[in-house]
Amino acid sequence: MSRRSENSALVEFQPELTMATEAEVLTQHSFRRRIVVERKRSERSKEGVLLVLIDAGKRADHGSKGGMRVSDQIIEAMLPTLRDTDVIGWYEEGSVVGMLLTEIDRTLRNTAISSILQRVNGALAEQLTFEQVSQISISFYLFPDEWDENRLGHDKNPRFYPDLTTREKTRRGHLRVKRAMDMLGSCFALLVSAPMFAIIAVAIRMTSEGPIFFRQKRVGRDGREFTLYKFRTMRANNDSSQHREYMAKLIAGVAEKVPADGKAGVYKLANDNRITPIGKILRKTSMDELPQFLNVLKGDMSLVGPRPGIAYEVAAYKPWHRRRILQVKPGITGLWQVTARSQVGFDEMVRLDLRYAEDWSPWLDFKILMQTPRAVVKGAY
Repeated sequence: MSRRSENSALVEFQPELTMATEAEVLTQHSFRRRIVVERKRSERSKEGVLLVLIDAGKRADHGSKGGMRVSDQIIEAMLPTLRDTDVIGWYEEGSVVGMLLTEIDRTLRNTAISSILQRVNGALAEQLTFEQVSQISISFYLFPDEWDENRLGHDKNPRFYPDLTTREKTRRGHLRVKRAMDMLGSCFALLVSAPMFAIIAVAIRMTSEGPIFFRQKRVGRDGREFTLYKFRTMRANNDSSQHREYMAKLIAGVAEKVPADGKAGVYKLANDNRITPIGKILRKTSMDELPQFLNVLKGDMSLVGPRPGIAYEVAAYKPWHRRRILQVKPGITGLWQVTARSQVGFDEMVRLDLRYAEDWSPWLDFKILMQTPRAVVKGAY
């Protein structure tokens, strides 16, 4: 039987696609590692993977079948329901059983979950007493799920990212150093740039109508939105449809470079007619981003990290793109800004962001900060 045929059969959950008790029951460590493997496979293939968690509750360590724990009885009940491509193990050792069901058709999500729930409940009812079954909770998590502008991060479930959680625990000391660098660096930058704030504010007020500061909702870590501050560089009340259309093409990998100052071009709307004359200067020198040091002080951003996306951009991300907003806080500058800056496509930008997240250390932050002035002098678009 082909893998696609198995996928179709999953909706009906036919018992002939089983391995009975031949399946290996993974330990908590091995099962969570398998979650990461299946998530990454799903990011590439775009085929769904369903995580089913069966929590035995307070009675996990008590049973009535030959002294067997309820949690062990759950595993015994679920083994005959597995296909040869499915995985079972401990999500939490001794209390929460996990099953990974691969190649789920995301368009049939509700149908598949309903069918699986019926099958799971039936298997548990045959193995356990009514009282034991009533103590059990069953939850379902599908990856990847759809994001849209109104539900960013809604379906981002940490259960599919145990590797990120583990990495963060091992970096707690370094994260405290990073936060200290952010606080000291942003306070120093705001103090030194205070006269420039006043000059820029007057220049904006005198050359165009509208507010001095531009406030925009951006997507931070874990899909949480925050208000980003910049000096206004565009005419007030402008239409964002042109930018939205270009970013959709850029993220999809079909955008073309835009000519900029006679050069070969950049992956950005460099010659945007919405930008004011003073705005062009501010963007060229990156001085429009000075107010973002306030975002760093508030804790929404860091001095170094991926650039925060707009909601409609993040909604268009491919599944593997999403890790750029899940691993670290967004930043004012970053590895992409000091190495490529609009010269590479979106996929390559994301790869640089992910490389930064993987290799991150206080020393790497320091090196990027030291390289940022040179990148600014070379000019931004």
